[in-house]
Order: sequence, then structure tokens, then C-alpha cells
Amino acid sequence: MNLSELQIGSTATILSVGGEGALRQHFLDMGLIQGTEVTVIKYAPMGDPIELRIHGYELTIRLDDAKNIEISAAHEPKKESAQPRQTKAARQETHHPGYGEGGKFHNRKEEQPLPENETLTFALVGNQNCGKTTLFNQLTGSKQHVGNFPGVTVDRKDGVIRGYDNTLITDLPGIYSMSPYSSEEIVTREFVIREKPKGIINIVDATNIERNLYLTMQLLELGIPMVVALNMMDELLINDGSVLVNEMEEALGVPVIPISAAKGEGIEELVRHAVHVAKYQERPQEIDFCKKDEGIHRGIHAVMHLIEDHAQQEEIPVRFAASKMMEGDDQLAEQLKLTENEKRLLEDIAKQTEEETGMDRSAAIAQMRFDYIETVCSKTVIKPKESRERIRSRKIDRLLTGKYTGIPAFVAIMGLVFWLTFNVIGAFLQGLLESGIESLTVLADQAMAAANVSSVIRSLVIDGIFNGVGGVLSFLPIIVTLFFFLSLLEDSGYMARVAFIMDKLLRKLGLSGRSIVPMLIGFGCTVPGVMASRTLPSERDRKMTILLTPFMSCTAKLPIYAFFTAAFFPKHGALVMIGLYVFGIVMGILMALIFKKTAFKGEAVPFVMELPNYRMPGAKNVLHLLWDKARDFLQRAFTVIFLATIVIWFLQNFDTGLNMVSDSQDSMLALAAGVLAPVFIPVGFGDWRIVTALISGFMAKESVVSSLTVLFGSTAALQSSLTLAGAGALLVFCLLYTPCVAAIASVKRELGGKWAVAMAAGQCVIAWIASFVIYHIALLF
Repeated sequence: MNLSELQIGSTATILSVGGEGALRQHFLDMGLIQGTEVTVIKYAPMGDPIELRIHGYELTIRLDDAKNIEISAAHEPKKESAQPRQTKAARQETHHPGYGEGGKFHNRKEEQPLPENETLTFALVGNQNCGKTTLFNQLTGSKQHVGNFPGVTVDRKDGVIRGYDNTLITDLPGIYSMSPYSSEEIVTREFVIREKPKGIINIVDATNIERNLYLTMQLLELGIPMVVALNMMDELLINDGSVLVNEMEEALGVPVIPISAAKGEGIEELVRHAVHVAKYQERPQEIDFCKKDEGIHRGIHAVMHLIEDHAQQEEIPVRFAASKMMEGDDQLAEQLKLTENEKRLLEDIAKQTEEETGMDRSAAIAQMRFDYIETVCSKTVIKPKESRERIRSRKIDRLLTGKYTGIPAFVAIMGLVFWLTFNVIGAFLQGLLESGIESLTVLADQAMAAANVSSVIRSLVIDGIFNGVGGVLSFLPIIVTLFFFLSLLEDSGYMARVAFIMDKLLRKLGLSGRSIVPMLIGFGCTVPGVMASRTLPSERDRKMTILLTPFMSCTAKLPIYAFFTAAFFPKHGALVMIGLYVFGIVMGILMALIFKKTAFKGEAVPFVMELPNYRMPGAKNVLHLLWDKARDFLQRAFTVIFLATIVIWFLQNFDTGLNMVSDSQDSMLALAAGVLAPVFIPVGFGDWRIVTALISGFMAKESVVSSLTVLFGSTAALQSSLTLAGAGALLVFCLLYTPCVAAIASVKRELGGKWAVAMAAGQCVIAWIASFVIYHIALLF
């Protein structure tokens, strides 16, 4: 039977893993290997994907992929042998001399310290969602965002370790193995192999050591000085688990330091060890992970002899290269430049290994690693009882991912977020800020009048700066409030469940469930939404997701919505707001279906993702995120928007001869915008002032409001120039037309200039067509 036939709650043993290519290798790296017990936890609300439990953690895959995994008949789970329990005091008093300074493995005769002035570079490497960025923040004092969704770190980040000026640590995207499956995993592998850091800090989730050590073993093969940071040790101890640290150091051949990144415990000791092994280039002890009487041992060592000279020439550790060649790593094979004769010999060795092991080469390598990991863990890890976090997560998931409750819960949660943002908390704070800005504007106007300031300067300050920039600043509370709720959802671990719930629906659109996360982030800001697409393993899915993310209305458009709904639809503000968001989603779905049938034919990539435990969002982390978003908004308000406001004020008040005009219709701005205005007459807003505001929106969407405020002078003047149908069409155009310059630049960075230009032009066309339809439908009613 295959895995898709296993009933919920049943356990079976994996007999073989079918499929081919990167996906199959990814399954093997995640622990889906021959002889492993697997338990079905639940199905997604729509019946697909399926959640499994292997090696003590939860993994989700699609039913179609589960059909390629052959299993035994269902049976009772294997009982684990009883382990001796230590008292909490005994566990905490274990002496840990460590390596290096006082450890027995530090050979001072062989040490080769680096020059005093040489910068010690470190790579911070670990599985996704193991606390890597939290540790990076502790080490550097940085304020990088920390999330509870696999793949939050989508680019490398650099920082200096506090107290050690001659260091540079790089926070790399989370990976499960050195066989890259997605674009952000390639970033990590290329950095470690090609840039050759002086040391590696490998962070391991102490509550899930078995799975995390798979990556550790591959890193050890690289021969780079390394320390292992056992993170979340506080959670392990609370649940009566422990790690015999000194024994694990013996087994792995590198320093192992217990820490809690969230609480800042053990950080100082970790830094001392990391700096020491990097300074003195203490490389991991050479350990042969394979048993000498097995076929895999003979196979790997035969390959090592075959490729040794090629590996040395490319400066790649020969053990690492041999393991990857046995796995069939095409990237590395190309890099090693083997001759045709050597390739044939390599193939013969691989076939002989398969015959001796009874499994294919990739599975044999994965089996070898997990066998060694199991041996290490049996000797060094005192397994905890089921954690409170796991029990709590299971209870919460009964509601949030239940068959009949999962989707209604998602709709209710997102509805509550938008209601609290636009009608309660955000709206209340916005009202307070608006009152303050109005009072300050009046005081400034009175002060300048009393000082007999010239009318030109007075107009610039009041009409240009206070009304323009102030109009945008009043929307800061709404933006911060929305980011606050999105941050809570992400940090808690709920975003991963959203991907799990929505995968089947998104697959009908040609996307993976993982695409929902960049899109949801896009509701906050398109730029990080586009960057988050790097977590998608398929280039096809990544491109589609990037092109669809701008259809998710970002918070920068909120000032426009709020301004127009207050002016034209005051009694139906919430309804109009929700309608705009829904319309953006509908347009995104429509474009996804078009893309699926045209430029992006084919199926979405398989859905393989770990579901983390729910965690309480950290107050510091949430506050850091809010501060970053508020600071970013304020920087734009006082740079881009400020300059745009002054430029627009100038162009509106002066003609081509630089004479101040009494009527803005005679200004330079009217002349320039008048050329484009006729294009917008069929959609109901052909006023040159509105066209001008839309042009300023290319710089920053918030500046549309400031531009309109400057150009019209009052809300009444705007109301008199637009019909309700025209206002509705204008809102739809603002929803759909090209995002800001920063978003276009991020698309260019990810996909290239041609895609960025095509997206910018395409969205303008789509926005015009949608506005035309909405305008003429509205005229009928």
C-alpha cells in the first residue's frame, strides 16, 4: 500500500520512496527514508495536503506525492526503550569544559592562528524555524524580523558580533540539507561552499535534534571550523528532557553549546567558542559516519579516491564532494569537471553500491546519515515527554485547521483583523493624529501670518507641506495597526497553517499553498511580499507569485481608500474598503487563471513544509517590526513624499516662465498632465489634477492623497469634480495600477528588468480596463 491510503492516527513503516529529481532528494533529506515510522496526523480541510509525523516533527505533503511512498501495513508504533531520568539539578550541574582552551581535543602543536588583523567571518546556518534570526539578533544587537514561518529569512544579513569588532557574521536562509531545493537554499549553499567563512555557527533545535542533525552532518563534511548551538534548551529541560553535551561533542567532533536564543542564555559561551575555533582554525575531527562493513562505506571511499584531485583543484572537501556525487548532485558534478571515463567509473561504483545496500544511491546516503544520527541521539539525548507547546498546538489546530472549521476560522480571523484595523483601533488612533495635525497646521499658519511671512512661502508651508505630508501622516496608525496583526499571525505560527489550508485551492490556480504567505505579506507591503517569494522552490511558482502579489492591496494604498471613502461613501466606508480588498483578490485569481493557461503552463510544485508549534509572539520582536515599518513610512513621508509634495506645489503654482499663477489651470503641471488626461475621460476621471496625483503615486502610493490635497485645496473641490461612479472607478484604478517604485525595483531585482517593465505596463492596462468596466456599470445604476 502507499502512504495516501494510511488512515488518520495510523502508523506504518516506509518501504520505499518513489519519484525522482530534487523533490525525491528533498523527501529523503526530510527523513522519509526506508525503515522510518510515519504516522498520519490529519488532512487539510479540503482533503489535501496531508500532515505526517516523522522523526518527532510534523511535515505536510500532497496526496499525489504520498502515493509514491510505499509503506507496510499499519501497525502499533515502536516502543522506545526507557531512558534514565536525571534530576533538573543534575542536568544543570553537568560540567562542560568544552573544546579549545581546556578541552582534550585542542592540539596546541597543530594550531595555526590567523593574523590578528584578519576578520573572522561566520556563517549562521540552521534548519528553517529553529531560532536562527533570534540568535543573530542576540549576537549582533540587530533588529531583524523574526517569524514563526519557514523561510522568513529570504536573504543573507550581515552583522558584527557584539564585543568583537573584528568579526562578521552572516545570517543565511534556513535549509534542511546541502541539497538545495529552493532559491533561498541555494543562497546558503553557495555562501558556505564558495565564500568559505572562517567558521560556522550551526544552530540546532534541541527539541527536535534528530531532524536538525542531518544538516549538521553535511556541514561537518565541509571541514570548516564549527560550533553547534543547541537552541531552545530551556523548553527541553522544562519537559524533562536533556542532552549529554560532552558526549555529543565526542560523537560530532565539534563544540556543542546549550543555549536559549529567546532568553539570551548561553550566548556568551557560544561566542567564546566560535571565536576560538575560527581564530585557531580548529576544524571538526574527521569522523567516518558509515559503518565499515557496509556497502555505502566502500562506495563513498571509492568515489573519494576517484575525485580527490578534482575536489582539491576546486577547493571542495573531498568527503563532502563524494557524498554529493553519490546523491547525483548535478551542480557539483559540473563544477568538478570529471572526464567521461571518470563519470563511467562513478556510475559503476554507484550501481555496485545500490546492489550491496539494496536501495538506490540517494536513499543509501540518507540512510547512512540517519543511522549515525540515531546512534548519537540514543547515547546523548534524554528524550523529553510530549511538550506543552505540542499539546497546546494540537488543541488549537482542532479548530484552526479542522475539516469544517479551518476555512471559516481563516475568514473570521482576517475579517477581524481588517475590522479592528479600519473601524476600531486604527480608526481611533487616526482620528487623534488628524486632530493633532490640524491643530499644528492652524498654529503654524497663525504664526506665519503674525510674522508677515510672504504669501508664497506661506502657501508652500501650509498647502504644500502641512496639508500634503500631514494628510499622509494621518494614516500611519492604520498601517502600523495592520502590520501589528499580521506580525502576530506570522510569529504565532498561524501563517504556516494558512498555507496548509489553502494549498488545494491555490493549486487550482496553478500555485502552491506556500504562495499564500508572500501574498498575505503583500497586504502589508509589496516589497517584502516579493522578497518572500524566494522561499518557493519552483521558478515558475515564484514568478507567478511575484506578478500576482501587487494585486493584494498594500497598506500604502490605505490613505487613498480612506480619503475617498470619507469624501464619497461616508456611510459605507467599511463596506467599500472590504470590497476593494476582495476585488483585488478576485482580479489576482483571474490573472492567475490567465497565467496558468498562457505564460505559465504546467502544475504547481509539490507542497512540502514543516508545521511549527504555536508560540506566543515575542513583544520585543513585534515592537521591532512595528518600529521598522513606522520608521520606513516616516522616512518616505519626509523624503519621497515631502519632495514630491514640494515639486507638485511648485509645478502647480508656476507657469513655464516661472511666474506664479493665480489659477492652477495655467501652471506647468496642468500643461503636462493635460496631455494624459484625455486617456482617463472614458473611465470617469479625466481631470488633470487627478492624473497628476496618479503620476505622483508611482513614487509612493501615499503621495496620491497629498497631491490631491495640494491640487484641489479642499475636499469639497474634489467632490465637485468627480461623480460617485468616477470616484468608484478611480478607487479601482488606484487598487490595480502599477505599485510604487520600490516595489518595481524589488521585482527587477528578483526577475530582471524586462519582467519589471512588463509588470508595470501590464498593471496600468489592467487597471484602466477594470476602471472602465466599473465606471460604466456604475452609470447604469
